Amino acid sequence: MATSTLNISLPDSMRQFVENKIATEGYGTISEYVRELIRADQRLENSRFDTLIAEAYASGKPTPLTKADIDEARKIVKDRIAARKSGK
Repeated sequence: MATSTLNISLPDSMRQFVENKIATEGYGTISEYVRELIRADQRLENSRFDTLIAEAYASGKPTPLTKADIDEARKIVKDRIAARKSGK
């Protein structure tokens, strides 16, 4: 597996927190600790998708997507974008 370097800046208090976690929980390096945090986040995200898929299957027979459904979805997205831009 190819690897690359990622540099981050942390306040001193966060750096001390990470160093303490490494010392007390058996991580060899800061990189190992950060990789484990990312893996945990990936597992969480995957479990959310699995839950959504299970809910979709359990919700009943699928219905066809209509032009009106697509138009409504576009309107919702445009409204959300406008709200974000206006700071609401």
